[in-house]
Parts: sequence; structure tokens; C-alpha cells
Amino acid sequence: MLNQNSWWRYMLVVGMLLLTLVYALPNLYPADPALNISASRGGSVAEETHQQLVTALAADGISLKTSALVNGQLLLRFHDTEAQLQARERVAATLGSNYVTALNLAPATPSWLAAIGATPMKLGLDLRGGVHFLLAVDMQAALEKNLNDLTALVRMELRQADIRYRSVQTDLKQQQVTIMLRQANDAAAAEALLKKTDAGLEFSRSSDGLVLQLSLSELRQKEIREYALAQNITILRNRINGIGVAEPLVQRQGADRIIVQLPGVQDTAQAKEILGATASLEFRLVDTESDLAAALAGRLPAHAELYQSRDGRPLLLEKRVMLTGDHITGASAGYDDSGRPQVTIMLDAPGSSLLSAGTKDAVGRRMASVFIEYQAGSERAADGTPILVKQQEVINDATIQSRLGGRSFQITGLSSSAEAQNLASLLRAGALIAPIQIIEERTVGPSLGQENINLGMQAIQWGMLAVLVFMAVYYKGFGLVANVALLANVVLLIGLMSMLPGATLTLPGMAGIVLTVGMAVDANVLIFERIREELAEGRSVQQAIHQGYDRAFATIADSNITTLLVALILFGIGTGPIKGFAVTLALGILTSIFTAVIGTRLLVNVIWGGRRVQSLPI
Repeated sequence: MLNQNSWWRYMLVVGMLLLTLVYALPNLYPADPALNISASRGGSVAEETHQQLVTALAADGISLKTSALVNGQLLLRFHDTEAQLQARERVAATLGSNYVTALNLAPATPSWLAAIGATPMKLGLDLRGGVHFLLAVDMQAALEKNLNDLTALVRMELRQADIRYRSVQTDLKQQQVTIMLRQANDAAAAEALLKKTDAGLEFSRSSDGLVLQLSLSELRQKEIREYALAQNITILRNRINGIGVAEPLVQRQGADRIIVQLPGVQDTAQAKEILGATASLEFRLVDTESDLAAALAGRLPAHAELYQSRDGRPLLLEKRVMLTGDHITGASAGYDDSGRPQVTIMLDAPGSSLLSAGTKDAVGRRMASVFIEYQAGSERAADGTPILVKQQEVINDATIQSRLGGRSFQITGLSSSAEAQNLASLLRAGALIAPIQIIEERTVGPSLGQENINLGMQAIQWGMLAVLVFMAVYYKGFGLVANVALLANVVLLIGLMSMLPGATLTLPGMAGIVLTVGMAVDANVLIFERIREELAEGRSVQQAIHQGYDRAFATIADSNITTLLVALILFGIGTGPIKGFAVTLALGILTSIFTAVIGTRLLVNVIWGGRRVQSLPI
């Protein structure tokens, strides 16, 4: 019989509606203004500190919604942003500089929804407020660092192959490594050896065969730049996630730019603190034979440099870099056999070889971990960007107990387990492959974001109301069926946006929802008009319904597929808000086809299908 459906079709539609409805429910619970408090040196916030802050805030008349210790961090929730800002000042005055306090928006999703992974839609910076940074990656520094690593590797390979040389020097201006050999016939052997070590090298020899020059090929330089940019993005994302900022955005822009957006964070200075140590890491030997007092007086030995540790101690370190942080693949904190805190570091294969060769004759000496930070100075380059100034400090120095071979080694001599956890966390996050600097920063206030949300919601509500009234008046009973499908379409769209981990709702995304509301009834208009034509040609009611849906489907598919292709192109080539609009539009097209073609047909079949009906309210 015409216009009869199997039970599984009804179960499928009802099941999808219930599933998306559950995952859309968290959007009814707006996020709370909150403070995320963590210890600045990797420690945990104690319960005594928690109670101290609660008492201090109550004494100042600042009302707390809730407070809780989560993974060693303290999360304070407030009823409004005014109380949040007042609490931040009070917390800073109470705790001092030993803690990091981040303004944030904490999800208020009920526990039973959170248990099944239901979360609200992720809001973009234009809706939620926060800070936006555009970072520039110093690609020249990445190439220079690679050349320095290549120089150390060349020395090690030549020594292991018993190829004698006078010197191996790095020429950063010419972007090459120069090897001065003792015998002319060693040049061919050295070139063959180094070609096996690195296929991305280009070689040239002097006429007498005593000088061999190495340079990076264009393809290898491109690979270094791409790797530096991709690795910096990964490291920045890991550092930001470790602070507790909800739903950050870290993505590439162009050849050497990175966009960082931190929704919910309103303080630009605090956001820079959240980005953390945008620096690199090096391991050097401590020079204990030279006179430290003479070095402090300005008489530095040629092979050493003067550094300062975080606790203020001066240290004399060798210029030769044993290992850089980009060879570290993992780190974990623990305790040695005596119960003292230590950090176990895992290396890649090249890093293991470099460290083994560097510590072969250094047993009993101290090895320092040098933290190198690049900050914008007062001078500017030709393009107007600030010139980075290199700042260095020793974050740890420990004694080498034995030759460090294999893929892992231990750092001891740490003051506490909290210091070990902090160092392990830093090493796991990784050292930046190349220094970065902030070339643009913007702050979007929460009031502006809330205003955008309110205006967007008003547009959606008025648009839906106009469509609902028109459909109900013009198509009568069938119009009411279309209205039910339109409401179901909105539930499906919100539920899917909440379920997709990479989907973010922006202001253009809200425009996409408004567009979807209008497009959702287009298919129903085509179907209903087709049914009217079938009735006018003398078809029976059941035939008109059946033919109306079947013959209108081709037109509906053609129009929506072309729009879907446009949305996919926008997603592929667009960035930021354009992607948000494309995601909303693409999902809206799919949900509109589902509700308009499948959903309304089931409703129409339930109400009028398979019955002896003389006319239709259309």
C-alpha cells in the first residue's frame, strides 16, 4: 500500500532526534565566569590555600558559586564577571607571585551529561570573548640551529670513522659548515660518509682537497621550515592545554605565522603568561676548572660563558652544546633508589648518539639545562617587527653519574618532587624549534561577545517565527508538519555541532544557522507544490503524496548538493570564521534534507497515508 513505512524507519528518525536532543541539552547551561589557579613552579594548590582564598573572598563580600580542587589546580566559579574580576584582584593580593591565576569560563554541564561526553557548542572568540595573538616564527633561527646541530654531528661522525680533521666550523652568514681536513684524500671519504648520514646536504671542495664545505639543499631548508612551524604549533597547543584554558585555537597562517586564540581569557598580559616559556632548551657541561671569581670580574675563558640559575647562583658553562631539546621525545618524574626526586628523559636516535659522545669523558661533572627565551627588544627590523633579544637562564644542573648511553637518562639534584614534575612537564611539552614573537594582539571583551550572541539569537528567533507563521498560513496542515520538521532540524543541527570535536560556532556560523532555517523549508515548498500539481492533474490523494515526494527529490538533491560543494570549498580554503560558517552551512544542508524529505514524509504518512482521504489541507 502506498505511503506506508516500516517500523525501523520510525525508530531511526526518533532515535536520531533523541540522541541529538540529549547532546544539545548542555547548551541550556551557560558557562560560569571562573578563576583557574595553579602553582607557578609545577606544584599543587594545597587545601589550606583553598580554604584561605574562600575565607578571604567571603570577607570581601565576593560571592562564590562553587570552588573545587581539580588535578592540583583550584577552580573558583562565580555568578557574574564583575565578581570574577574582583576575585582576581583579591587572589593576586593573597597569593602573590607564586601562583598563576587565569580568567576563564568553566562549563556548567550537569554531571550526568558530562559522563556521556555531552558538552556545549564551542564558541569562537567573537562570541565568547578572549584574546587573539598572531605569532611570527623566526625561520632563520631554525636554520641556524640546524646548522649548529649538523656541526656537532659532523665532528662525531668524523671521529668515529677515524677521519682526521683540523677544524669543523659553522658559517651562519653563508649558511654552511666548513671542514678543514689534514689530508686531501680524506675529502672523498668524508663526503661519502656524510652523504649516508644526511641525504639533504650539498658538498663542494677546494682545489687542494683540504677544505670540504657542506650546505643545506633548498628541499632540506623547506623541510626544516615546515617542521619548525608544525612542531611549534604542537608545543604551543600542549602548553596552553596544560594551563586549563578551555577550547583554545592554535593554527597555522601562511608560511611562518601562527594564530593563537584563547576564549574566555580577558587579560592580555595574563595570556602571554599562559603561552608560557616560548623558548628552547639546551644541555651544556658546567666548567668547574676555570676561576668563577675571575669570570664574574669580566675575565671569561674562551671556551666558556657565564650564566645565572633561577635561584640566583652564577654558573660557568662550556660553549659547546651537548644536546638540544628538539631531540627529547618524552619525560617523566619519579624518584631514584635513595628516594630523591629525578626526571627520566627519553631521546630519539640522533639525540642518544650526541649525548653518548658528549658524556663519554664527562662522568662526575655537572650538566646544566639551559632555558633560552627570546623577547622583543627596543630595536626594530626593516619591516617594523621588533628584533628578538636572547635571554638565558639555568633551570637545573646535576651530576653525571655514568656515561649516558641508550635512549634515556636521568636528571637528579632537584629540590623537590614538584620541581621534578615541573621540569618533566616542560620537557614533555617540548622546546620550541624556533623562537617566536607576538606581532599582533587583540582583546575581545565578554560583553561584546554576549551582545553578538544576543543579536544572533534574535535573528534566528525572528527568522524562525516568520517562517513558521508563513508555512502555517499558506500550507495549513502540511505547513504545521513542515514547522515540526524545522524545529527538529534546529535540534539536529545544534546536537551535531555539540558532538563534533572540531566544530566551533562563530558569528558567521550563526548567520549559517539563519540561512539554514530558510533553506530547511525550501525542500518542503518544492514537495508541497509538487503535491498540489499532482492533485490538480487528477491524481488520488495517496498517489499525489507518493509522486510529490518522489519527483521533487531530484530537484532537492541537485540544489542542495551544489550548495554543499560550495560549503566544502569554503571549509577547505577558508580560515577562522569562514570555516565556522562552512561547517554550519554543510551540517545545516544535511539536516535539512533529512528532516524535510525523510522526517516530513513519515509524519505525513502517519497522519494521511494509507487512508481514504478525499482532500488534503494543503
